[in-house]
Amino acid sequence: MSSHEVLLVDDEQDLRIPMARNLERLGYHVKQAANVKEALALLETHDIACAVVDHFMPEATGMEFLESLRKLGHDCGVIMMSGQGTVPLAVEAMKKGAVDFLVKPVRLPEVQTAIERQIDHRRLQRENAHLKELLRQQRQSIQLVGESPVMKEVERLITRMGPTMMPVLIQGESGTGKELVARALVEHSDLSEQPMVTINCAALPEPLLESELFGHEKGSFTGATSAKPGLFEVADGGTLFIDEIGELAPALQPKLLRVLEDGSLRRVGSIKERRVKVRLIAATNRDLAQEVKLGRFREDLFYRINMLTLYLPPLRDRGKDLVQLVHHFVGPGWQIADGVLNVLQQYDWPGNVRQLRNAIDRAKVLADENSIELRNLPAEIMESNQPACGESVQESQALSAMTRQHLVEAMQRAGNNKSHAAKLLGVTRRSLYRLLEKYGIRQN
Repeated sequence: MSSHEVLLVDDEQDLRIPMARNLERLGYHVKQAANVKEALALLETHDIACAVVDHFMPEATGMEFLESLRKLGHDCGVIMMSGQGTVPLAVEAMKKGAVDFLVKPVRLPEVQTAIERQIDHRRLQRENAHLKELLRQQRQSIQLVGESPVMKEVERLITRMGPTMMPVLIQGESGTGKELVARALVEHSDLSEQPMVTINCAALPEPLLESELFGHEKGSFTGATSAKPGLFEVADGGTLFIDEIGELAPALQPKLLRVLEDGSLRRVGSIKERRVKVRLIAATNRDLAQEVKLGRFREDLFYRINMLTLYLPPLRDRGKDLVQLVHHFVGPGWQIADGVLNVLQQYDWPGNVRQLRNAIDRAKVLADENSIELRNLPAEIMESNQPACGESVQESQALSAMTRQHLVEAMQRAGNNKSHAAKLLGVTRRSLYRLLEKYGIRQN
């Protein structure tokens, strides 16, 4: 059964009305038109999924109906019918946009099959259009938060480097947002509509990483029960983002270099050479120049991926960006208590933006009434804050008192279970023991 609207266009009333009734019994909502003019008028006021149209009609033919549809931009599919089912006529109808061609007299089952095929095709078209729109909106939502000079320079470089096809090496400490910048580079390129495939070299052992990057053939190793394309093949025509490229095993570096130089690769266990066209964006938190000197990274590969370099500054060097980031991560409807921003600004953030986001997410979980208090911050942040220049002893004591209270509450919630308390606080068990000792909290 279908609830879609179908348009039946035929000047022969004796054929049109019985077919309309039969289609309605199958669950379709059927609109009828005796000519092209009536059909076009109905299309203006109804979302017609499919039109079944006779070719030979007075005043205007089915071919002219197809031409009018194309000019008006309707996505209604047209099934053409004719009592003169010649091959040239069918070919002409298909060239002008018909999705099917039926020879009269038509049987109801073949009309139903043709209609359902068009409805499915239209549904897929609309779903694809919807998904593309969602992807477009997601691309627009990619934003680098911050107004500091260093981040303004990063944004400038993204707009300059993005449109090229040259490899880009993004360098920066862990947690600075290298993948986000990689996505921004893609969105500023001509490959924004093509796939962007990502892989982290630090997350996979060498044999599995080789298979993931270059693919493998069936039986090439234990467990290879079928052939599998690598990520270079998946990304063909688009972008491959290799994160933590400094962790790439020396044995795999020549294979990567070869793909970058001429686009050729071989799957594991294959002698067949395949060719791909992929733009590479790589990222690392290592000093690759130093890795080259130490013999751990190939010099020729380093120069190949280092054609354009983009350095991401650590959070501690971004000045007032931290306040913007905090408000961005907290989101609307939340309050930030006095002193919280002060404490966050004094911390050096070794884990950078990722650590800040995790700290804010954790604080929101522990907060009451949508207000983030000092006691909601992780213990390592509270502990690291020493009296700043010009800060009073009273303020320092107050901060220590709040930290101590935070620890006591965590121990109480954990039922004095130190492992559980450490997880609640987001610290290691060893750090918890040190904090308990520092603030004189009994360790029962």
